[in-house]
Amino acid sequence: MDLEKRIELITKLPIEEVITIEDLRKLLETKTKVTAYDGFEPSGLLHLGSGILRAIKIEDLLEAKVDFILWVADWFAWINNKLGGDLEFIKKAGEYIVEGWKACGVDIKKVRILWTSDAVKDPNYWKGMLEAAKLTTIKRAIRTAPIMGRSETEMMFTAQLFYPFMQAYDPFYFGADILQLGMDQRHVTILSRELAPKLKKLKPVLVHHHLLIGLQGPSSGRMGAFNLENSKLGSEKLSIEEAKMSKSKPENAIFIHDTKEQLRNKINNAFCPPKVVEGNPILEIWKYIIFRKFDSRKIKRKDKKPIEVQSYEELEKAYMEDLHPADLKNETTEALDEILAPIRQHFEKDKKAKELYQLVKSVKVTR
Repeated sequence: MDLEKRIELITKLPIEEVITIEDLRKLLETKTKVTAYDGFEPSGLLHLGSGILRAIKIEDLLEAKVDFILWVADWFAWINNKLGGDLEFIKKAGEYIVEGWKACGVDIKKVRILWTSDAVKDPNYWKGMLEAAKLTTIKRAIRTAPIMGRSETEMMFTAQLFYPFMQAYDPFYFGADILQLGMDQRHVTILSRELAPKLKKLKPVLVHHHLLIGLQGPSSGRMGAFNLENSKLGSEKLSIEEAKMSKSKPENAIFIHDTKEQLRNKINNAFCPPKVVEGNPILEIWKYIIFRKFDSRKIKRKDKKPIEVQSYEELEKAYMEDLHPADLKNETTEALDEILAPIRQHFEKDKKAKELYQLVKSVKVTR
């Protein structure tokens, strides 16, 4: 595979930012074996963003001949007091997300799955983390609070200060060249790049993916495009944490287990004003999920001829002209149900997956 094709695959949607394209090109030109990673706190059920979107991007990277590490960050969830801070339960939730990724299409045989709970048994892990901490001010560490889904004022406990240093050092510990994480992790991936020369390591390439906006759309009175701390239509800034699809707000998220009826109810109640493109969660689902799964879709319309769309650009144009939100929502339900059906089936038929799902489902999600 030629260089340009590899770059195209690595930077393909849902990627929103690359730091830097020049560094990525040099990496691919000079290194035979390139490794990327993404990490995830086991903290509840997987939704479209943490399940389907993640699987889509991993598939792109594997096709681009990039090795991939899935980092199950169970100790991070423990530090962050997720799932009540019960480490043993968090580990079970970690097993659940592995089953979820598998069901969403991740070829488990082609990726490496690593756990923080294994890394912490290694004295070199802590040595490296402390070296990173020695090179970083407390003020700089506190600025990374958004990576935990928290504000700087919520950094109340000493253990929370370990979190950014652990995450900043992780890629150096297991040798990741590309940090393929969400835009909400930018505060700490930048820290990894800052620390690299001080630790006498090569700067990792940052490849940040888009985070799906929640079904309720921008907060009332704060309409804006979902971009890092940026609102194009509103006067106030809309933070990632406020806007993103989150398992802690079940009415705002589509989970990989949702039935067709649940999909229909959630989508019918979703924010989707006529002719409004920016901040529209239904259109985002088409852009980042449906058009990555289907080459085209036929949308039935009440009292009108159906239309067939073969790209997001065609869909957006139709929506700005005369495609009614109700018709768009109906087809969104149909498409997502087709995508989620085999995932639901996996968790119904596989005994281990079913038990893990029921266990995680039974516990209240905590921030």
